[in-house]
Amino acid sequence: MSTMELPSEGRCRCGQVRLKISAKPMVTMACHCTGCQRMTGGPYSLSAAIPTEGFEVTEGEPVIGGLHGDIIHHYFCPHCMSWLFTRLEGVDSFVNVRATMLNDISWYAPFIETWTSEKLPWVTTPARHSYAALPAMEDYEGLIKEYMGQVS
Repeated sequence: MSTMELPSEGRCRCGQVRLKISAKPMVTMACHCTGCQRMTGGPYSLSAAIPTEGFEVTEGEPVIGGLHGDIIHHYFCPHCMSWLFTRLEGVDSFVNVRATMLNDISWYAPFIETWTSEKLPWVTTPARHSYAALPAMEDYEGLIKEYMGQVS
């Protein structure tokens, strides 16, 4: 696995919304939940938890899509409807960026996979840790420390 070059830029499919990442991910993930399957049109979504201070929208105005009125806010390009990133209400420490929106993802591999209880039976990932749903809150600190230790 190669290392993420910083800063890293990305965009939606049409280019109207652009992103800039200036901090290394805290952890990378593949989510197999049926919601992610439906929003991506694929077997899972790929994301990188980026420290909030290392994430910025540099062009365009993303809109909330996917779930509405929930504590999970999925942001999309208003024109091409590409799913760009997710923010959790009340969690200000990171932004969950869709890794495939970055211009260079040659460095990317999911470190954890979640919602394997809903994954398609033929799907595999190279994730080091797998969870039937989500990791317990107390597990995240160790997972982040382990991930950051391998990419330093």
